[in-house]
Amino acid sequence: MTLLTAVNEVCDVVSLDQFASVYGSDDPNAQTMVALAQEAGDEIARRADWQRMLATHTAAGSPENLPTDYQRMTPGGAVRASTGDFFRPVTNSSQWAVIVGIPSIQPYFFVKGQQILFSPAASAAGAMVEYVSKNWVALDPSGAGSTFASDGDTTLFPERLLIKGITWRWKRQKGLAYEDELAEFEADLVQEINADRGVA
Repeated sequence: MTLLTAVNEVCDVVSLDQFASVYGSDDPNAQTMVALAQEAGDEIARRADWQRMLATHTAAGSPENLPTDYQRMTPGGAVRASTGDFFRPVTNSSQWAVIVGIPSIQPYFFVKGQQILFSPAASAAGAMVEYVSKNWVALDPSGAGSTFASDGDTTLFPERLLIKGITWRWKRQKGLAYEDELAEFEADLVQEINADRGVA
């Protein structure tokens, strides 16, 4: 299912004529649909650690620049040393100042801006960083991005969530009752997150 087909499914629900094209269209309704699709996709991508958005990066040293598509670390054990030991996360600069001032065999990491710092610094070589990418759009014909760029783009999460997300947003924007559609979206989101984790 593509951006265009998702929008056209929403059109069937909200009683709009289907579009031949939506991305780059001059039609105000098409422009609104694309904007709502982007908003819905951004939210859905943030609400879970979708399997197809997980990525890895191998560090060479400290500090190490994070990948350009980095959004956040995966929960629990996101950074492993080349020896297989897990790095412990440090969450603020005051703690980090103490950590780097005291020699330790326990490896630590700290994300600062668009860099990841390691202590001891020598442990950075070959460290594996697991993270969630900010790219949730499968671009047509290839690649990934964080924004729609054509009618043929698809999503890296279940497409039916995009349809549900656009539908309740459209109704809310038009001043229509949207609570039932929002409740359906939230229920489907939980179901799809569990399925993606293999627990549904």
